[in-house]
Amino acid sequence: MAVDSSLVLLDGPWEHRTVRANGIAFHVAELGAGPLVLLLHGFPQMWWAWRHQLVDLADAGFRAVAVDQRGCGASDKPPRGYDLPTLAEDVAKLVTALGERAAVVVGSGLGGMLAWTVAARHPQVVERVAVLGAAHPLRLRDGIVADPRGQGRAASHALWSFQLPRWPEARLARDPAYARGLFDSWTGPAWRASAEYDAAVARYAEALRIHAVAHLCLEPFRWMVRSRFRPDGHRYTQSMRVPVAAPVLQLHGRLDGCVLPSTAQGSERHVAGEYQWRALDNVGHFPQDEAPQAVATELIDWLRRPLTGR
Repeated sequence: MAVDSSLVLLDGPWEHRTVRANGIAFHVAELGAGPLVLLLHGFPQMWWAWRHQLVDLADAGFRAVAVDQRGCGASDKPPRGYDLPTLAEDVAKLVTALGERAAVVVGSGLGGMLAWTVAARHPQVVERVAVLGAAHPLRLRDGIVADPRGQGRAASHALWSFQLPRWPEARLARDPAYARGLFDSWTGPAWRASAEYDAAVARYAEALRIHAVAHLCLEPFRWMVRSRFRPDGHRYTQSMRVPVAAPVLQLHGRLDGCVLPSTAQGSERHVAGEYQWRALDNVGHFPQDEAPQAVATELIDWLRRPLTGR
């Protein structure tokens, strides 16, 4: 049985509110005052993935906003619009709807690919971009082809299985063990052995039972594969060849079982601005969950550091 989206309105020092942008209503959790840092979750997660960073960023003097993306959590769930260009437009217009001309955009996993896309296609709204557990979309595509036994097979197995109709969303919505298996495969052993792991993964799995979420959160992955043979995919690829001009911080777990570090490292070739790479020991695909203090330290130090150019 599907559950109500109110279950993701979890208590904390943050404020929950609804912001309308690009024709739909987005649920956001907001904390702090200062320069805007917009936090984009990955799959299979929701805004709550940034619970630690909301507090840390607010304490450091930033306005931290974590959003449930289109089709997820307590945000609207329209039947269409799950291609990366539309999702990027959501983010660009959300920055404006939050009352800012530009923001620091931080994304993890699928949210990281979206952050790369926003930075390339809507550079006017991006002051800086930080990416966790995600390669540049063109680098990921190249990695799948160049490393078929690594990124192409083991690490991208889920991507291929998501192309099946109905079956993966049915499992996500009905079988918490399926979501647990994704986390077990993609994370480092330190977080899996921690006291919070079981409860955190169970919370993410529960959010996938909200009506339509399990299906809609898979649609971006289906678009990534199927659009390669269509004009919209070609247009997207061409737009992503524009180097990212904003400063980029790329944080990546050395034990990431979803996007291999060797794949992520090649993303620098798509950056024209200042670029920094940080590898996190004993961390997998979800650094903000697995090593929240390390992520806070790296992110806040980078945000406070004057830009020197490249």
